[in-house]
Amino acid sequence: MKQYKGKIIAAAVILYVLAAAYLTGGNYAGKGMVYRDNGPESTFAAAVTPDAAGTAETSEAEQADTAETGTAQDGTQQGGAVQDEATQDGEPQAGATQDGVIQSGTSRDGEPQSSPEKSGGVADSLNMAGGSEKSGTRDRLPGQDTSAGTSGRGVQGASGTPQSQQAQAQDGKNSSQGVSKGSVSYSQAKGMVLDPETGKDKYLTDPVPEGRPVPVEPEAAVIRDTAYTCTLSVRCDTILKNMKYLDKEKAELVPEDGVIFPAAKVTFYEGESVFNVLRREMKKNKIHMEFENTPMYNSAYIEGIHNLYEFDVGELSGWMYKVNGWFPNYGCSRYQLKDGDVVEWVYTCDLGRDVGGYYAAGGGE
Repeated sequence: MKQYKGKIIAAAVILYVLAAAYLTGGNYAGKGMVYRDNGPESTFAAAVTPDAAGTAETSEAEQADTAETGTAQDGTQQGGAVQDEATQDGEPQAGATQDGVIQSGTSRDGEPQSSPEKSGGVADSLNMAGGSEKSGTRDRLPGQDTSAGTSGRGVQGASGTPQSQQAQAQDGKNSSQGVSKGSVSYSQAKGMVLDPETGKDKYLTDPVPEGRPVPVEPEAAVIRDTAYTCTLSVRCDTILKNMKYLDKEKAELVPEDGVIFPAAKVTFYEGESVFNVLRREMKKNKIHMEFENTPMYNSAYIEGIHNLYEFDVGELSGWMYKVNGWFPNYGCSRYQLKDGDVVEWVYTCDLGRDVGGYYAAGGGE
């Protein structure tokens, strides 16, 4: 063995040198791989060289930007009814819906929270005396007069700001039968504070006709436990005469008789508004309703009921309400109910003309 000992040592040294050279500079399988512990399933990932590091980081950053962009786009597409904060009676938070009622932003007792003001146009006559701007992109029906404008909210009351002063002056004799001008002296005697220059209150509401209730601001309303009843109904029978203008996919939403919620006596509490009752009853009966708060007019604006929305039947279409046969010239959040009131929500296809609620000229006596 002694005679081979030197040879064995020399061979071992040579093998060691070769192995060291191979491992440090060779191209053995697995070189360039690092082990990463990813939890239950550990994986191998290619090691990033200094030259490739910048590229890898850039790629990850681009992917992150793309992901964020996609989220923003989704959020934009979902825009519309967003709840700013919960109400005291447990209404849903931002973007939430509950029993089909989609909310843009409410506060105590379902009244509007503050949000950026928007200017209105045509639709300011729909649903109430005004509302926030929303462009109508549908074609108008044959014979429709668009002198009131081409953008803005729908009509939820009979007047207010649906038209420019010039249009009102030109069309001042074409109001629906029974729609009368407001009385300055009467409205002031009832507590309305009117701007001497505009003739309107701070929420752009014209004086009310004599004998009609003046608006009550939601934040000033005191809700008590005393229960009363009123009659409520919701209908869209005007659409039946204009089905060819309705989006085809919505045809099945229109009841054969046009009645969405038949006239029924419902309970309300002292101090509540038309909006409070509509919202509660639609939720109770699982009928879809979507609204948006419009701080400029200090009221909620009803955009859609039963998935039938403003502009669905032309740019002058939308929801309006009347109480005891009168189309108020202010929003439904500001109309405080009284025992025995009859509240009707109707869909107009022609800025109120087809339901008797068109108001051509503002101002008072």
